[in-house]
Amino acid sequence: MSDGDENPWAAASDDETRTALADALNRFPRRTVEPDDHKPAAVAIAIVTSPAGPGIWLTERAPTLRAHAGQLALPGGRLDAGEDTVAAALRELHEELGVELERSDVLGQLDDYPTRSGYIMTPVVAWVGDDPGVTPNPAEVAIVHRIPFTELDVAPRFGSIPGSDRPLIQLPLLGGFLHAPTAAILYQFREVALHRRHTRVDHMEQPRFAWE
Repeated sequence: MSDGDENPWAAASDDETRTALADALNRFPRRTVEPDDHKPAAVAIAIVTSPAGPGIWLTERAPTLRAHAGQLALPGGRLDAGEDTVAAALRELHEELGVELERSDVLGQLDDYPTRSGYIMTPVVAWVGDDPGVTPNPAEVAIVHRIPFTELDVAPRFGSIPGSDRPLIQLPLLGGFLHAPTAAILYQFREVALHRRHTRVDHMEQPRFAWE
């Protein structure tokens, strides 16, 4: 893909896009984190295509959820007994959006991200292809946003919070700012998969509302 084009992804075929993303992820030396006292979890970065170019799904969590209600998030959750991160991400994608994929649809994984709320979150990048339509689970998902690569390919804003020397990341999206952990994960996806820049994000800070 040429960064000189305004939207190089729209001009690429689905096969070219899938191959380019898989190659970029395969070349990335992914970093894992030992769970220790954290709970393992996985999220799905699901790549869906259209004539306008590829994008991903981002959900707005149902207002009835006990934790993080109304926040923007990638489909995902805790690993069930006997699951690995790939199985958990694909299961959560099916449970939340009604989209069923196979392990062969997985293009790769990004770095583990330890969250302030006690999870080790593993991003799993999977290929959907032509938009099959989604059936959101109303118990978990209020709204599904389709975010084109062109909207993901933006520079983040960095700040700070009292009591931490880690940079607070904010990603401009959907008319506001997306925060970590989702912002950090999508920023790494942008850097690694779209630009082939090996960028780490596990040191990036979350806002206090993400864990308090």
